[in-house]
Amino acid sequence: MGLSVVPLDLENFETLPLHSRRCVFWEVDRAGGSPAIDAVIADAGGRIDAVGPESEFDKEAWLSGLMLEWGVCCQVAVESSTERVVGAAFYSPPGRVPRAQHFPTAPVGADAVLLTTIRMEPGFESEANSVLDAVVADLVRRGVRAVEAFGFSGDDESLAMDLVTLLLGSGLAADVCRRCILPTDLLTNFGFEVVAEDPYLPRLRLELDEGLGWKSQVERALRKLVESPAPPVLVDPVGQPVTCSAASNSAKV
Repeated sequence: MGLSVVPLDLENFETLPLHSRRCVFWEVDRAGGSPAIDAVIADAGGRIDAVGPESEFDKEAWLSGLMLEWGVCCQVAVESSTERVVGAAFYSPPGRVPRAQHFPTAPVGADAVLLTTIRMEPGFESEANSVLDAVVADLVRRGVRAVEAFGFSGDDESLAMDLVTLLLGSGLAADVCRRCILPTDLLTNFGFEVVAEDPYLPRLRLELDEGLGWKSQVERALRKLVESPAPPVLVDPVGQPVTCSAASNSAKV
């Protein structure tokens, strides 16, 4: 199957997969930050199957503000034959990610951008590295020194999830989205290194500064950037063709 990775334009927000479009685990801080999120948490109660705090309005508002102030903050994977978005990676200056401060291995380095999550649709999980390649290439081009991420090293057994829920969601399962915390193995396999140890929620870092010694993964990401074809044309909800491109000129961190 053919797959291309392009920056997300806000006008294409509606093309994001449902969970990526609604989940605001990273973007809004716990209960009390939004009436819409409070309602979701209250409805879910303590159910372990809760998908996390959701508010499409708050997610779009967060993306809009960040794109205007900072530039591209999301890369999307587009399946070529259907033009369907099948994955997305979100990244941001750490100060724009309220949930990050609650991780036991915070804070993120002052010279780093925070990769919050990569979500791939079923059947496309193996393409996560391609989306991460695009994130790395974008940040290198913008002069960012490093990218950091919080990993999850446990599994879904009760002790690990209880601890994560207590730390990140004030004990409310409905305020934590386990799906949006990256597996530590995914990050280490790409070349990230643990810089703050924790049994369940370590913080990892990938250096992007050439003077600090690039990883082969960074070089590969840049090669893909040079070799990548022109972005595909997506169709917006009203049927007009829209070319995916950077949301605005991006500033260095």
